[in-house]
This record gives sequence, C-alpha cells and structure tokens, in this order.
Amino acid sequence: MIRILILGGTGDAAELAARLASIERVEVITSLAGRTRDPLVPLGDLRVGGFGGVAGLASYLEVMQIDLLIDATHPFASQISWNAVDAATKVGVTNLRLIRPPWQKVSGDRWIEVDSVAAAATILQNQAQRVFLTVGRQELAAFAHLKEIWFLMRMIDAPTPDALVPPGMLLCDRGPFTLYNEREILIHHNIDTIVSKNSGGDATYAKIIAARELEVKVVMVNRPAIPPGNYVTNVDDALAWVFDKLHD
Repeated sequence: MIRILILGGTGDAAELAARLASIERVEVITSLAGRTRDPLVPLGDLRVGGFGGVAGLASYLEVMQIDLLIDATHPFASQISWNAVDAATKVGVTNLRLIRPPWQKVSGDRWIEVDSVAAAATILQNQAQRVFLTVGRQELAAFAHLKEIWFLMRMIDAPTPDALVPPGMLLCDRGPFTLYNEREILIHHNIDTIVSKNSGGDATYAKIIAARELEVKVVMVNRPAIPPGNYVTNVDDALAWVFDKLHD
C-alpha cells in the first residue's frame, strides 16, 4: 500500500484524487485549506485546515506515514507550495507539483500585466469605470478605496459582513463558465475592464476570450514565484508519475 497526500483546492486536484482512488494499493488523502465554505469534496479521505507551517506539515507527513506528496493547489497559493517542498525535503518524502500552465497572451488580447493585486488596483485609477473583478473575495480590500469605479465582483463565497468591499455588485458563482455567459456579463454590465489572476486552465478562460472579442481591457495579475522541484502540468502526467513510483 502506498499513501499519497494531495494538497488540493483545484479541479485538477479533485480529478487526480478520483482517478487515484480507483487504483489498487493506493490510499489517497486530500487536504483542503478550508477557505471555501462549500468546497467540491474529492474522493478518498479528506482533511480540512492548515498544517501550521513547515514544521506542522512535516510532522503530518511523518505521523501519517505519507509516501508521496502532490501539491495541486491553486497557482496563487504560493506559501503552501513553498512549505510543501521544505517539509517534504525535511522528512524525505518524494514530492510533485501539479500546476496548470498560465494563459498566454494572443493576438487581439488587450492585457496590462502586473505582478500583484495591489498593482492591479493602482492601474485601474483613472483608466476604468466599470470593472469585472474576478480575483476572489480575499482580495477585495485592495480595491475598496476606488470609490469612483463600479465593480462587478465574482467569487464563490460572499465576503463577511465586516469585509472591506469596493462599490458595486456581488456575484456568487462557481466555474466553469461558458463563453456565452461571459459575453453576456460583459455586455449587460457595460464592462470596460476585467481584473483577473493568471490562473490558467479552461474553467474561467471564457472571460478572456469574451474580452478579446469585445475589445475589453484585461488587467492580468502574473503568478508569484514557485519553488524548485518536480513539476507536471496535467493530471495524466501526474498519474504517470505515481505509476512510476509504484513500480520503483
């Protein structure tokens, strides 16, 4: 029996857990940070909550006798990715990062690339009037001071009542989103700018296509630096990596 810990929270993580759960000699545990109130529950065992930094994760790997660690967290969940590499190295657990490729700018895209959410908020001043904000509820405060801009804010869960929120309208929804849906949103709300993290993948890419078609600007937040290590960009390659370790 081989025990695998998946650091989850993405669709790729859920798909990987489901496919691994059907393999003999494999036990899968998925860990979720617990930030989403109604998460997609993967197959296999589940734990929710933080580990308490590198030391806590290293201890968990040892106590639970984890053989393989797969980090399939969101591309912007950078701290847990660095912790994962440090903890796995500390206790000698083989680890892998499953991270989907970032979106690439193509002809027709009107991107303004920035390196942080704070920089995205700065860019909007005097350049936007109606913004489709799609960076998640934890990042809303960075835009709360922009009182002259109207925001359509899409997220999975609504912010808490005491959260700092910019002026506008909340839209609670979960992807994947269709091109028709995204086009209608941009037209109906007269959006002139989208703010998005470069998450990659297909689930939310339709908004980028719609923006291209309608010549809407996109303020694109680039990904944070990622730790060194072994990487794959899709679930099939992650499965191949596991099968290779099973036959070592």
